Amino acid sequence: MQSCRPQMAGPQISTSCALWKLSGTKFILCVLVMSILAFTVQSEEHTVAAGDCPFHGKHYKTEFRVEGEPVVLRCPQVWSQFGTSTSPQALLTWRKNNSAQTVPGEGPRMWAEDGALWVLPALREDSGTYICTVRNASHCDEMSVELRVFENTEASLPFISYSQILTLSASGVLVCPDLREFTRNRTDVRTRWYKGSVLLDQDNGKFLSVEGTTHLLIHDVSVEDAGYYKCSITLAHEGRHYNITRNIKLRVSQRKKETIPVIISPLQTISASLGSPLTIPCKVFLGAGTPMTTLLWWTANSTQIDSAYPGGRVTEGPQQ
Repeated sequence: MQSCRPQMAGPQISTSCALWKLSGTKFILCVLVMSILAFTVQSEEHTVAAGDCPFHGKHYKTEFRVEGEPVVLRCPQVWSQFGTSTSPQALLTWRKNNSAQTVPGEGPRMWAEDGALWVLPALREDSGTYICTVRNASHCDEMSVELRVFENTEASLPFISYSQILTLSASGVLVCPDLREFTRNRTDVRTRWYKGSVLLDQDNGKFLSVEGTTHLLIHDVSVEDAGYYKCSITLAHEGRHYNITRNIKLRVSQRKKETIPVIISPLQTISASLGSPLTIPCKVFLGAGTPMTTLLWWTANSTQIDSAYPGGRVTEGPQQ
């Protein structure tokens, strides 16, 4: 390595030595500036990545609930019918109505647990849009779920009721819906069923609450069985018991009569000329409408047409 030493030529320092020192100073300054710029760019990129969280829209299902009862909002991104939990590395947060403030806050009524937001008990002012954000080291997304809390009155029934249908003169089952969070890992669930406000009699042979399930069996469904039903279970939390109810609007439908297809034509021998084209329409009566499940086909000597005539000389036309 070349060294720079002052060479005295009278009272002056060598010009080449001074230039070397100046270039060395520039190099050190350049390294410092590049380091600062690199640090600044990395910091800006990290900030952008942390704030880049696309919104994937509102969940298709609005939660209609009754005030005074427990409510569970499951984060749409991590919800599944099998109860899939969030990854331990994922950070899940909730906020309401696009507010920057996350929920739950300081109060004891709300808490987040296993990909869900618990509200106990729910109040009417809890109604709104709740946005769930799921973030990990490489991914972030948001979805929202709508909650509407109604006063527990008869006027609210059309809004909070689930529609279910049973067939006339047959046995059917009503299901008390959306109770997964409250019945999971429980063996002591007892479901009470009401028609209107009257507790159903389990000993009359008409209704049977299936033990260990949230199902109600109705024997020999009649027109009079239509109407509003209510199912109820109990949840114990920190020494208090809460009722969880679901309302069902039952409609009774007539049993559909199956129509047997009837061939109208051809019913006799068809005459044809050798070497000429021939079209034979097959007309079938299917009853009112045209059931999509009806199948119509031709055979030749008890063999499918495409097998009997692989060359395509005889083919089946479209169904009309």
